[in-house]
Amino acid sequence: MGLLEFNKLPINTLVGADWQTFKAITNGRDIDPTYRGKYRLTKAVCRLLSTLVPIQDKRYREQLAYRPLLHDPVFILGHWRSGTTFVHNVFSCDKHFGYNTTYQTVFPHLMMFGQPFFKKNMSWLMPDKRPTDNMELAVDLPQEEEFALANMMPYTYYNFWFLPKYMQEYCDRYMLFEGITPEELHTFEETFTKLIKISLWNTGGTQFLSKNPPHTGRVRELVKMFPNAKFIYLMRNPYTVFESTRSFFTNTIQPLKLEDITPEQLEANILDVYAKLYRKYEADKKCIPAGNLVEIRFEDFEADAFGMTEKIYRDLNLPGWDDARADIEAYVGSKKGYKKNKYKYNDRTVELVEKHWKFAIDDWGYQNVR
Repeated sequence: MGLLEFNKLPINTLVGADWQTFKAITNGRDIDPTYRGKYRLTKAVCRLLSTLVPIQDKRYREQLAYRPLLHDPVFILGHWRSGTTFVHNVFSCDKHFGYNTTYQTVFPHLMMFGQPFFKKNMSWLMPDKRPTDNMELAVDLPQEEEFALANMMPYTYYNFWFLPKYMQEYCDRYMLFEGITPEELHTFEETFTKLIKISLWNTGGTQFLSKNPPHTGRVRELVKMFPNAKFIYLMRNPYTVFESTRSFFTNTIQPLKLEDITPEQLEANILDVYAKLYRKYEADKKCIPAGNLVEIRFEDFEADAFGMTEKIYRDLNLPGWDDARADIEAYVGSKKGYKKNKYKYNDRTVELVEKHWKFAIDDWGYQNVR
């Protein structure tokens, strides 16, 4: 158990941003009076830690910047709460994969310098379970890279955690890339490539394994960047996804936000973003070369995680199954007693999901899962 409670953090994760990114995200935005103390403390710590950023930048230029990637990444896609974390953890048992770690999400600029010191302090402070679903948390475990990207550049969807009133703006511009400028897109490409190279260096992997829901809206751009990338797309019962996402966002946003948003506004945003993300993926998946995409229902994966993992390896022609199978089997076996959150869908949930997400219910055959 960490020394700090997740929902009572005195700062937010922008402490790990470089100073230019912090200023670009927050400048011109209103900080609600309730959060001005958190904002000032986060700003002060960020300003102090930013003095160390040039050290990593120099080491990156000298050691990694010109090193080519041996393999294009494997991307695990799907809306939040679609089972992407579990699939990510299963595949990360394969030691040939490298990934973004939890520590890296908060301190992406303190990877090649100062990591032992800062990681030890972070491990003392952070909780050992995610407050929303009891999944394990640890500084070296795999984590989605959007949090790290949010501390490396201002052009990410996860700015909404800090400034939730602008959730739709961040969604359209920085997750769906609608209206993004060429300069912003170039920065995204360079920053993401940098993150991948540092992640592989840090974990000792040779192929980057990504689990990042916002990438579900960026398939076209990802294929342009990595023409032979592999994609695993997860769909899950929309009723469960709605209930779980509402709970996850409501709880996770509390220690991060710098302005208030009503539960009704957050709920409406979830409904809209899901529909936008679903339709963008469906439109853009045709860009993925034949043989490089697997689409599965999470319920099928959960029922036979080991067998489904082997099938995905075969279908995507991924290397390393024979070497990784024992570790994957051991991890899957260790999770058989895991207690998941159980959801009871009230009439309002059913009405909202069937009104706004009926296309997903119909497309994936979830008509009789309530």
